[in-house]
Amino acid sequence: MNICKPVLALTPVERRGRLSAAEFEQEYLRPLKPVVLTKVMSHWPATTKWTVAFFKEHYGHLMVPVVSRNFSRPGKTYLEPDRYILFREYLEILEAGPSDLRIFLWNIFRQAPELRRDFSFPTLMDGFVNEVPFLFFGCAGSRVALHYDLDLSHVFLNQFHGHKRVILFPPEQGRHLYHMPFTVASHVDLSQPDFERYPALKYARGQEAVLAPGETLFIPRGYWHYIEYLDGGYSMSLRAFESVFYRLQGLASITRNYALDKLLNRVAGERWYEYKTRLAHRRAEKILAEEATL
Repeated sequence: MNICKPVLALTPVERRGRLSAAEFEQEYLRPLKPVVLTKVMSHWPATTKWTVAFFKEHYGHLMVPVVSRNFSRPGKTYLEPDRYILFREYLEILEAGPSDLRIFLWNIFRQAPELRRDFSFPTLMDGFVNEVPFLFFGCAGSRVALHYDLDLSHVFLNQFHGHKRVILFPPEQGRHLYHMPFTVASHVDLSQPDFERYPALKYARGQEAVLAPGETLFIPRGYWHYIEYLDGGYSMSLRAFESVFYRLQGLASITRNYALDKLLNRVAGERWYEYKTRLAHRRAEKILAEEATL
């Protein structure tokens, strides 16, 4: 007898071509709704210029921070790069095939400001942060654990090479995702959802998109997201805030969900991790009990 296993409740993210700033604000920014935008990057020189060969030739000598699945392992190296290697060496690893190695939140523009001429900020909204365009590289099979962004910014994720599968959940779904307290993370593995260990997960309602080269994913502030690199590739994030109020809110989040957590990881390590895990499960159990009475 075939027994159907439960699966994540996901719907496709909407896909749109050209939008005016007014349409974007009304349909996606104000309601905090994700969307795949297919025309944002169409006029950028970077879409054809930023190839693996180009990066190797001109910037292969740069040192880059490389992370693996050890990135969130509790202890003194919590949220620290595994090592630093030459960019050329990393790109060769990326081309070779599957690996869990990634380059995470790398601001190449501090060392290569001329690359800024190859893209422009979208005109869909104001408030982009000029100082922090970040590059992300991943090998086939590498994954970014479920989390929401620490600074609570809106993110425009622009794909240059390869394909990514992205799963998103709105902020209120954190109650079903076993949100680790004092962090912006969940340790639920969405590549192989375990509904026995995480029973509240079956009530989570999210969205899914596969991002292709030349496409931009708008991730509203506070949205949970999980990313799989379907093949080796890279993208760039551009961050925006509607107002100073939301920037200050982001700074408060960084203090609350990074500085304290990192300190306690250095001091308590596994004990701090186990405490957060117990608390996440207790919260989810409370939610399940409340929903059972509805």
